[in-house]
Amino acid sequence: MDRRVNKLAELLVNYSVAVKPGDKVTIDGKSTAEPLLEAVYAEVLRAGGFPLMAIRLPREEEVLFRCASSEQLQHIPEPLKLVAETYDAGISLIAEQNTKALTKVDPTKMVLHSTARAGLMQTYLHRAASGAFRSTVAVFPTNALAQDAEMSLTEYEDFVYSACMPDMDDPVGHWKRLSGWQQSIIEWLTGKESVHVTGLETDLHFSISGRTFVNCDGKVNMPDGEVYTGPVEDSIEGHVCFSYPAIYGGREVTGVRLWFEGGQVVKATAEKNEDFLLETLDTDEGARRIGEFGIGTNEGINRFTGQILFDEKINGSFHMALGAGFPRTGSLNESAIHWDLICDLRDNGEIRVDNEPLYREGEFAIQFK
Repeated sequence: MDRRVNKLAELLVNYSVAVKPGDKVTIDGKSTAEPLLEAVYAEVLRAGGFPLMAIRLPREEEVLFRCASSEQLQHIPEPLKLVAETYDAGISLIAEQNTKALTKVDPTKMVLHSTARAGLMQTYLHRAASGAFRSTVAVFPTNALAQDAEMSLTEYEDFVYSACMPDMDDPVGHWKRLSGWQQSIIEWLTGKESVHVTGLETDLHFSISGRTFVNCDGKVNMPDGEVYTGPVEDSIEGHVCFSYPAIYGGREVTGVRLWFEGGQVVKATAEKNEDFLLETLDTDEGARRIGEFGIGTNEGINRFTGQILFDEKINGSFHMALGAGFPRTGSLNESAIHWDLICDLRDNGEIRVDNEPLYREGEFAIQFK
């Protein structure tokens, strides 16, 4: 086995979710991630935790949406509720065999399924905000993900593991150093009131008054590298053009443009799959509001790969999420969806905070230590 698999498992278990003796830990992923699933399982046992393996079939979602009735799509198994309400930690692995498997699924079925699980999402978010639940997400390299990134599998493996563990000898030390640097950015942002973002076909204003920025340092995502908050729900005004394809539920939407008034999306267009975009925006009331605004800081991620876990951390970008916000930021927005969309700022983009330049053409305008 690639020794990097075991190193990543150690990082996820002992740093990202910091499993303690007696912790109940769910391990979730498709069987295509078997080597990493097994390594994580073993590491949880070594840490004294009680692992629950939740292995899914590669085509499980495809079969669900093809065969399930409306009632079945809305059913929440009791064990899922128990995990959401009582478990201490969760480790989820992304390992798609076919990233386009859900392309032809009726979007109303996907909306029905996600709406039914909105309560589960809120339980996880509120328990995470209180510290009662620790979770992380990581990628196991597959041919499908490599193809989306336009790399060979070997190249993609190198990309994934180097993004997660830039310092193979001391991966935890790397994330702790990044954490300290990002904390200085957050300290500068603390107490600020307003944000103005400009770029190609983009001019957005919104309030961050009373909101908290979060330091993303490899705890909730692996890899990581961003600072984010939840904008004041009714404050967003203006328009934005997202640079990269927006992928949600296996569906790729390109050329997304959104217009905001009073915090809500009042107009939306896309060059491809616009119907899916509009259907998703109508999931619920919160789907037309922004739950998250984040700035990517990972210098090791400088290209689009089609996998949001990496793409939202692209150095020189910002992202916004339609739908559910994170309570720990102060966000009050609730929704069954959380859809991240990314905008590149490296071409004449700027972020001003309280009218001071924070970010200019993909780099911080202020020297943070």
